[in-house]
Amino acid sequence: MSNTGPVNTVQNFPGEGWPSPGKLPSAGSGSAEPGVPGSAVTTDSKSAREGLPSPRRFGAGLRPAQADAGQGREVGVRVAVDALGGDRGPDQIVAGALEAASDGVVPILFGPRDLDTNGLEHVATSQVIEMDEKPAEAVRSKPDSSLVAACRAVGAGEADAVVSAGNTGAMLAACFIELRRLRGILRPAIAVPIPARRGPSVLIDAGANADARPEHLLQFAHMGALFAEEILGIERPEVRLLSIGEEAEKGNQLTLEAHELLAGSDLRFEGNVESRALLEGAADVVVCDGFTGNICLKLLEGTIKTLLDALRAEIMSTRKGRVGGLLIRGAARGLRSRLDPDTYGGAYLLGLGGIVVIAHGNSSPKAIANAIRLAARGVEHGVVDRLAERFPERPRKTKPSERSRQVPAG
Repeated sequence: MSNTGPVNTVQNFPGEGWPSPGKLPSAGSGSAEPGVPGSAVTTDSKSAREGLPSPRRFGAGLRPAQADAGQGREVGVRVAVDALGGDRGPDQIVAGALEAASDGVVPILFGPRDLDTNGLEHVATSQVIEMDEKPAEAVRSKPDSSLVAACRAVGAGEADAVVSAGNTGAMLAACFIELRRLRGILRPAIAVPIPARRGPSVLIDAGANADARPEHLLQFAHMGALFAEEILGIERPEVRLLSIGEEAEKGNQLTLEAHELLAGSDLRFEGNVESRALLEGAADVVVCDGFTGNICLKLLEGTIKTLLDALRAEIMSTRKGRVGGLLIRGAARGLRSRLDPDTYGGAYLLGLGGIVVIAHGNSSPKAIANAIRLAARGVEHGVVDRLAERFPERPRKTKPSERSRQVPAG
């Protein structure tokens, strides 16, 4: 994800002293049937935030059909979608939402009042956060932006998950404010599926924390393992630590101490792994700090794109090459599909009181649709509740001098 990187969203993760999550009216209020073309429901997110039940802190794993059973309504997973996020324009986001809409998935679009939603539910917003804005500043000054309002909907229990292809830093900041950390989580982390040859593996942290401590990496490993189990369907996932060598004694102080913690955990930890083995499928879960992970992610994206483009150019440069290209077209399409970021849709931000999927800034409709489905899958599998069970108690508070500082990266 070209727009995913460690960012200075806040000096410390939101906790005490932050404003309470806002409240939002139900995007589905009214007589229209959700998700049915021609029966769009438009709600103003700014004008009706009061008089609603308290926000649901840790109930994002609850399936909407169960939540609405008492009212006799059977609905799918409600996914709040930031219609103004991404580089390709809102029409591409809407197209992706339409593709994902089904009996089991109900996308709710957040964007300007004149947004053409093609019949999907719509919450009207009056502000937009641009890609080049400072994350924390933008979130505080634009509470009625499509990105912030979509996150607020999850915190208020009006949606079960949120998807955005917008400013990643702003997404992180908004989620920290509106959803908060799960109890026991030291640092939320970004988990990205990597298209390895042996099947997808999880890279965590891919950019939420530029600096980290050994205990953070241990938690990242647990969160990544849960992601691999619930989303990728891998039983007892193998976990490895990204380092400069496979030997336990290789690495900097962070990796040396993290290795010791991981080796003593109940995870299926198999030691270190080098970055050259990531695309081969070195492990089901690869753990690192966000600075290292984000560099790895962007290097992989750039390498894959450059190689595929170079191969295509080489094939098309001669007549023989074009004939050969016809013969390998099926295999080439399969390879491109497996390596294409659009196939996975986006990355999870794990460790918060709601399902959050961060899509690529240049997401196509296919990528947005897959990101929405990825978010819905997390709700169906109760990822938030599972994480809350795995981290039942808040770790001890560290001294200010011990805290890692979040710094921006490119």
